[in-house]
Amino acid sequence: MAIEHDFFGLLESGPDGSIFWSETVELGDQTVTVDLTAPDQDDVSEAALDVAAGLVSSLEAIDRNARNAMVSELDDRTSEVTEYILQQQESLGDEIEEVLVDVSGDLHIDVIRSLQLMSMTILADEHGGSEPFAVLEYALDPDATDDVLLVNLGSDGDVLSVTSAD
Repeated sequence: MAIEHDFFGLLESGPDGSIFWSETVELGDQTVTVDLTAPDQDDVSEAALDVAAGLVSSLEAIDRNARNAMVSELDDRTSEVTEYILQQQESLGDEIEEVLVDVSGDLHIDVIRSLQLMSMTILADEHGGSEPFAVLEYALDPDATDDVLLVNLGSDGDVLSVTSAD
């Protein structure tokens, strides 16, 4: 079986009924891997695919909203964003300025600005549910796959939470 969609094209299901679509998209001067997945194609609606297509098409605005959500968490010393920044500062030491794209004097903001959006995973079967519909993965160092921040989005594109991969 397969699902056809204007944006994603033909989404064929695997032998277990799951669907998977992957593409690399440009965002500024970086590339972002976008994956759409669902364990059972029967759980994926046309509306879910339309919302997913909208997220991919508005990736720049989604990225901006995600970074703003990270900034809003800086007020909480125990937030995962603050913990992530402190961990990066500790592990990189004085070399942290070498990975920053902009040094304004506010290290926390500079780290958030310097994070690279590595991927967006769309969980198409979670449309309209309470679980994240999409997950954005950010890293200061693209080679450090364990040191990432995950921004969870609802079906409406709003940020549900920001967590670390730990």
